[in-house]
Parts: sequence; C-alpha cells; structure tokens
Amino acid sequence: MPQDTSTGDSPVLDFVWPWVLAAAPLPIFYRLLRAPKSVVIPALRAPRLAGAADDSNYNSARTWRQWLLFAMLLGCWITALIALARPVWVGEPIALPTSGRDILIAVDISGSMEREDMELEGRRVNRLVAVKSVVGDFVVQRNGDRLGLILFGERAYLQTPLTFDRKTMQILLNEAQIGFAGQGTAIGDTIGVAIKRLQDRPENHRVLILLTDGANNSGTLAPRKAAELAARAKVKIYTVGIGAESQEEWGLFGRQISNPSADLDEETLVEIARLTKGNYFRARNPDELRAIYARLNELEPIEQSAETIRPVEALYYWPLSAAFILALSIVALNRRGPINV
Repeated sequence: MPQDTSTGDSPVLDFVWPWVLAAAPLPIFYRLLRAPKSVVIPALRAPRLAGAADDSNYNSARTWRQWLLFAMLLGCWITALIALARPVWVGEPIALPTSGRDILIAVDISGSMEREDMELEGRRVNRLVAVKSVVGDFVVQRNGDRLGLILFGERAYLQTPLTFDRKTMQILLNEAQIGFAGQGTAIGDTIGVAIKRLQDRPENHRVLILLTDGANNSGTLAPRKAAELAARAKVKIYTVGIGAESQEEWGLFGRQISNPSADLDEETLVEIARLTKGNYFRARNPDELRAIYARLNELEPIEQSAETIRPVEALYYWPLSAAFILALSIVALNRRGPINV
C-alpha cells in the first residue's frame, strides 16, 4: 500500500525494524558460553577394540554433516531475523493531484428507495438502481478529488473514507443494498458523520452531497441542528431529493395516479442547503439526476498543497520462506541420525 517516506528519490531496499538484526551474533555468544569443560576420564586400554572403532570414513562423513548442519542452522537464524526486521522495497515517488476537493457522497438506502418509479434505458427500476448508475458515473469523473461514501438508513455509517481510489468507491457503491442500514431515514446523523470526517480537512474543501427520498424519522440529531453544526464547521451541503411526482398504478378501482414522493421533506432539504451555503436539487427521473451531477461537476477546483507518496512493497515473505525451507532441511538431515554441532 502506498505510504509516505523520506528515503530519497531512487528505489531502495529498507527495513522497518532494522534493530532486530543486532541479534545476529547471539548464537555465537551462546556457543561460547555453553562450551563444555575438558574432563579427563580414566579408561582401560584395549588396542584391538580401539583400532576396530577407528573408522575414518565414518568420522569424515560425520564431520561433513556437522559443517552442513551448522551452515543450515546459521542460515535459518539469519533469514528469520531478516524476515522479522520487515524488509520493504520503496519505489519511486508518485505525485498526487494538486487540486480538488474533499467530497462525501451520502446515499439513502432506506426501504423507500426500493420504490420503482424510475425509468433507466427503457426499463422501470427502483430509485437506488438509478442513483447507482448516475452517481457511479459522477464518481469516475471526479479526477483529482478525494471522495468518500456514506450509506444511511436508520443509522449512518462511512462505507468508504476519503480516497483518490474512485474505482473502489464505485464498486462499493454498486454493492450497497436496500435495508442494510435499517428502514428509517437518519438525515441529521448522516450530516453528523460527514462533519466528523471532514473537520480535519482544509475549510474550503469540505463538501457533502446528500441524496434522499424521504424525511428524517430516525437518529438522535435533528437535521436543522446538524446543518447549523455543519455551517460552523464550514461544510457545504448540496441536498438532492429523488423520486417521481406522479405514477400511474392500477388498483381495485381501476387506473389511479399517485404521488410516490409524498414523504419527501423538501422544506428541510432546502433549509439544510441554505444554512450551509449549498443548493437543493430535485431529481424526478435519471435524466434530471444526471443534469444535477453535471452541474455539481462544474464546481471550481481549489488549490491544495502538492503531496507525494512512495509505494512500499513488503518483502518479508521471501526470507521467511527461506527460513522455513532450511528448518525442514535440518529436520530431514537429523532423521539420518542426531548430529552434535
């Protein structure tokens, strides 16, 4: 994962915990401390038996195996230490965009978004499907902006933190399902989550686009109070009310015309936008929703300080694999008979 670093401009091999390598001489110190004292033990002299026991080939093989085992043990120890020191490959610097805003997009996934009063490519779809189509295109076009995604129903939660990774955000938006956050609508709490996530960003960068089809009926924070807090935190809120104003339905008494957006609280959405110096938009169909996001796309970029990151690739698994293979080899060598090193 890309991380900031200050190790020059050329690619370089580095260690996260280099001090671990200071433990390399420990086996040598241990070897010196445990060296046995020379002990003289009287023994009976039996020349013939001693001659029979003097097998030069056996001793030569045993010495060769001792040196091999010693080298393998040393290699296992060193490679394990290198893995523990966490080697990383630091790539060349990558410049991030130097202009853009921090935009959080809050999408209502309450039960009412399941209503099929939108038409997309000649077929009737529910409101969330239309939103995914239009907002997904908007996300891809926002090159240079940090984008984040909030999903809300009875509860509001941050699905994607502010990021330049627009592709991942689009994928997570498409995976959103109706009812995952409950059936209600917590507009005030959603604004509260946005304020918390944007408060550490530069004042003229903080933007929230809030899209809903209902009225606040859940949560602990009232929408107007949340809007006042957002105004103090310099968070500009653009509110979007979605849903058709008329829909033809056939019922028990024949053909009827209903208003599927009767629950939409436009007054509150207008007030939220006014208090935060944003705008309120009304989207009755996908075409109007596209026009709204095209207008939002015309926001002037705001300069921000240049940032540079350097990609960092972890390499610990290579020395760790080598240590594991050496350990297995040591076990296999010892199965032919224990060896003293």
